[in-house]
Amino acid sequence: MSAGPIWFKKDLQLSDFESWGHNTLGEHLGMRFTEVGPDYLKATMPVDHRTHQPYGLLHGGASVALAETLGSVGAALVIDHSRCLCVGQEINANHIRSVRSGFVTGTASPLHIGASSQVWEIKITDERDRLVCVSRLTVAVLARKDAV
Repeated sequence: MSAGPIWFKKDLQLSDFESWGHNTLGEHLGMRFTEVGPDYLKATMPVDHRTHQPYGLLHGGASVALAETLGSVGAALVIDHSRCLCVGQEINANHIRSVRSGFVTGTASPLHIGASSQVWEIKITDERDRLVCVSRLTVAVLARKDAV
């Protein structure tokens, strides 16, 4: 999307935000951020008893939870937290392929970063790098009421 890093903190590292997931749905489902690129984030999620549906396949809602987590964190990392916050407005997902076990990897990248909204695309792949799900998340960028 851009020539340089898009992150508000220019030298962003995984350690800068890994604590955000404590006591959340992402932690419960075993999500783990694995990579920060100049304009993307990656995270993995296990396909196991926590993320299965009754047929033993990856639950579509678990894929959406991974997508929303990645997109929301990405959105939060491009804003000034002292002035703004991001909230989800809409998410959609197309489930392409089933997965029974192992891990899936989500990659989130922005399609639009605006002053009042952001749109993120999240692609989820299996361990053989085959597309499992593609999702799009729209977030609103709101002014903090407590901002000076």
